[in-house]
Amino acid sequence: MTDFTTRPEIRGTFGVVATTHWIASAVGFGVLERGGNAFDAAVAAGFALQIVEPHLNGPAGDLPVIFHSADSGKTQVICAQGVAPAGATIEHYKAQGLTLIPGSGLLATVVPGAFDGWLLMLRDHGTMSLREVMQPAIDYARDGHPMLPRVANTIADLAGYFAEQWPTSAEVWTPGGAAPEAHALFCNPALAATYERLVSEGEAAGADRVAQIDAARRSWSDGFVAQAIEDYLKDAEVHDVSEQKHAGVLARSDMAGWSASYEDTLSYDYHGWTVHKTAPWSQGPVLLQALAILKHFDLASMDPMGADFVHTVIEAMKLAFADREAYYGDPAHSQIPIAHLLSDAYNAERAKLIGASASVEQRPGRVPGQEHLADAYIRRAGQDFGVTEAAPQEPTMAHLTEKRGDTVHLDIIDRWGNAVAATPSGGWLQSNPVVPGLGFPLNSRAQMFWLQEGLPTSLAPGRRPRTTLTPSIAEKDGARLVFGTPGGDQQDQWQLVWFLRFVHHGLDLQQGMDAPLFHSLHFQGSFFPRKANPGEMMIEPSVGEEVIAELRARGHKVTVAEPWSVGRLTAALRHADGRLQAAATPRLMQAYAVGR
Repeated sequence: MTDFTTRPEIRGTFGVVATTHWIASAVGFGVLERGGNAFDAAVAAGFALQIVEPHLNGPAGDLPVIFHSADSGKTQVICAQGVAPAGATIEHYKAQGLTLIPGSGLLATVVPGAFDGWLLMLRDHGTMSLREVMQPAIDYARDGHPMLPRVANTIADLAGYFAEQWPTSAEVWTPGGAAPEAHALFCNPALAATYERLVSEGEAAGADRVAQIDAARRSWSDGFVAQAIEDYLKDAEVHDVSEQKHAGVLARSDMAGWSASYEDTLSYDYHGWTVHKTAPWSQGPVLLQALAILKHFDLASMDPMGADFVHTVIEAMKLAFADREAYYGDPAHSQIPIAHLLSDAYNAERAKLIGASASVEQRPGRVPGQEHLADAYIRRAGQDFGVTEAAPQEPTMAHLTEKRGDTVHLDIIDRWGNAVAATPSGGWLQSNPVVPGLGFPLNSRAQMFWLQEGLPTSLAPGRRPRTTLTPSIAEKDGARLVFGTPGGDQQDQWQLVWFLRFVHHGLDLQQGMDAPLFHSLHFQGSFFPRKANPGEMMIEPSVGEEVIAELRARGHKVTVAEPWSVGRLTAALRHADGRLQAAATPRLMQAYAVGR
């Protein structure tokens, strides 16, 4: 590999911020410059991302955070993944004639989680007031921000659908009946007013910042925001990807009875690095499983851009993701055999399944006492649900249609050693109509549930959907690395490839992000219409024709992506001596790292 990179490796000692949009990176770093810590900066950047990348996340979406507190020395998770409403039963959904939960619309909505998650982190770990961290987002929503071409194109593609089916969305995203132009200033005055009122109602609680933050949380979950959502849902019937109109089941009581929470991380030791992920209510442990399988191979001796490396990693991904589909789910509602799935003995046997040729079989492991879940997945992966894709849904990358939604990511480390990795998603402009008066839509995360009984991912009231959102922290000898990416089912695949090259081949942060990426499409997807594509993979052409030909010779069904179209990684690293680094992908162009 050459030392040349598409962007400079950001280095310093004061602080670093890397996000999927340069405005959010600048907002976050501005908070650090004003004396805020990484938690303050993350909240400010997170709210800014809701404004500048509304096709990728929104206030009513979901949020997992992995963070390290320099004060406590602990690395923990904030789970701001909302749960299924009390009315979200399999019986109710099947009574609508559905075999899958639609990928958009009101039946796909769970309790909104992102807002409460950001404020929980600000209250307990930040130092700034709610107004200080939310003011940049208020300003951009009220006064305008330069519209990304991709957002403009997404809205233009959906303008007719909005006008016909989702008129409240047309009012916000096509003001005056016209889709916004690329790079023109775009305003969302309704959302600016919602944010401003949340801050003002918080400030009305008095001068104490904690009291203000908690008051704003109540205004969201059981105040004017919840009331506006309740008023909208009592009469709304929304067209969705099933090509039918459905009413929602989310109630105000669902919002009032839920709040974001703290959890311990799951971790795995790999070549001296301790890698931290979320629990199996997300796909996070799948990266740990892949590492547990791959530690049985001499990856360091392989060319990191060569066919041996790609083949071995792809095959490990297939095995780990098969277990994800069979066994993962909300551990508060099901017994998830995660200790078994991460055990050395189990993964030593899984590693033996990787041979010289590509597998086209779904091969979940056989966990004692839960073999029926593996069998159920194999049947499900081969099932034709009789549905086709239509209208807006999710998720996306540059090689896919712009009508799909996706995700954002941020990584921040401050001069004190606090570190945050967060992957907000959901509640994007394609997911649902805008709630009248609020300026934002609801989410569509319930589509990750199944309408079959007896699974860890069966739809059930109060259960978290098994999401794809999956930030990462890795630690070694006093160094700490935060990283992540948007990309649905690809998130842990791209992170895995990047991390392996970092650990085994010495690719620095930006070098690894510039290197060609790849992922498997073999296993069942998490999003409507839940397709599996046995043996299929995607890779960027910069890996070279010889490698692509060799992969095909080994039995992989290779789709060559458009150049620079796979992955949206960002990362930040704190060395043991306090030196900082950060990097951001050049793909899609808007991601940037800043620091000094």
